Amino acid sequence: MAHILIVEARFYEHLNDMLLAGARAAIEAAGHSHETVTVPGALEVPGTIALADQAGGYDAYVAIGVVIRGETYHFEIVAGESARGIMALTMDGLAIGNGILTTENEAQAIRRADPAQLDKGGGAAEAALAMLALKKRFGG
Repeated sequence: MAHILIVEARFYEHLNDMLLAGARAAIEAAGHSHETVTVPGALEVPGTIALADQAGGYDAYVAIGVVIRGETYHFEIVAGESARGIMALTMDGLAIGNGILTTENEAQAIRRADPAQLDKGGGAAEAALAMLALKKRFGG
């Protein structure tokens, strides 16, 4: 049984509730345990995963959050840098499922977050578990 850490950027609570429900359901359906830690925004997710990995106790990670395009360039910075940070950690061998949504508007985010629709939280958890299986296969 694997122990998974869900790191959520809780900026949009109502959207995160859906992402978390999907992620937790997928992890539990696969027979694994999980914990959740909350950070202020998507930029804090990769650093938190790195700190948790240094501390030990987790087999894989699920990154959860929502970044909605606004009127400024801030969207591009947050979306790109959070994804870059997560990718750097995966290149270092961590098993991470990236469920940080980057959308144009709230309607797109709802469709992707809702477990009854696209269930991107569940998909991120499944990706983390798939990466964990590959890590074990290749001796990591």
